[in-house]
Amino acid sequence: MHTAKAGPASGILHFSVAYPILLILFLFRFPSLPAAEQPDPLAAFSDPARIWGRGAERVIEEAYRLCFKTRIIGGKVMILRMPFAQNNERDKLTAKDWGFLGGGKANPEFLWKNIEKVLDSADFKKYTETLQDGREKVLILDIPSQTWNITRELFDLARMKAGSYRGLLHRPYILVSGKGVEDADVYNYLYGIARTGMDCSGFVWHILSYTAAAGGLDLGKLLSREVNAPEGGDPSYYIGTWLFNSHSPQIAAVKDEIRSLKPADILLFRAADGGMAHSAIIQSVDFSQGVIRYLQCTDEAPPEERGVHESRIYFDPKRPELSLKDPSLRWTQKRYPPFPGENPSPFSDDGLRFRAYPELGGGRVVRFKAVTEAIGKLK
Repeated sequence: MHTAKAGPASGILHFSVAYPILLILFLFRFPSLPAAEQPDPLAAFSDPARIWGRGAERVIEEAYRLCFKTRIIGGKVMILRMPFAQNNERDKLTAKDWGFLGGGKANPEFLWKNIEKVLDSADFKKYTETLQDGREKVLILDIPSQTWNITRELFDLARMKAGSYRGLLHRPYILVSGKGVEDADVYNYLYGIARTGMDCSGFVWHILSYTAAAGGLDLGKLLSREVNAPEGGDPSYYIGTWLFNSHSPQIAAVKDEIRSLKPADILLFRAADGGMAHSAIIQSVDFSQGVIRYLQCTDEAPPEERGVHESRIYFDPKRPELSLKDPSLRWTQKRYPPFPGENPSPFSDDGLRFRAYPELGGGRVVRFKAVTEAIGKLK
């Protein structure tokens, strides 16, 4: 029999076993497995296949999750997302060009190794301590020199609060409270000081090549000559949105009706000059619920979503023939300036951006033929 009593002032029950043989019988009835054979309940719970099955949707989700890491920073558990890498838009006012690690085309594994070193650096520690000093301040990121400084001048604080932004493209100004480190603060450092991340086409390529590899295809090797990669060079570094919008025999145009869409299809957003300024990739199309989930990497997003993030389009399941340009579709992804105070995007959401410049054709959808074949092997 068992007796139980509460420990002094603890409220915890302590049990004494009168008959140890019962414990032996219990272990005999439920023998323990070797550590290597024990199921990992957390891994099973987080397996993308639980939600997305065993096809392309699962593989794309796996590739997407590689762009996130969990760290404890400033006493908080944070899920860090891969930052956006912007190479040519912010260096217009500097004397010489500067770029991001890997040109925005490196894979997540390589980038996270660098990011881990950055987060463990003495400068980042000083940065986080400054954000926790309890004093309001304006943080200034000098991207070309990869340095930062602060000002606590009342005049500077008042101007920022009044909406009079003093920053430049290569020197963003950020008003911070000094009350602690937020996810956005970590992003700002990785983006502005470490200059690390993926650009939109680098992220789409990561998803495409990972998905193709799951189906047994080396997409980079297939396209190496087409993108003019040198012998022995990594084709990833030569990929851009231009390729997705090219006349490559590997690219197939897709009618932008919802019923024609498939996972791994690429969404292209047109620029004012007629070219394509941005790319994203479809992860799933739920025809029963009327939801398209697509993934992208951009900094024109809410502060907590800058970098790699998911977006959705809602449509009437009874109207799969609708074009993505139909205004009845609800695109949930809102667009904001990368840093508060900077000029906002001319489009308030992705739907407006996809429908923009109709005289030039607006947005379009394309598909890699070889990736489609690889996906077929997954099923």
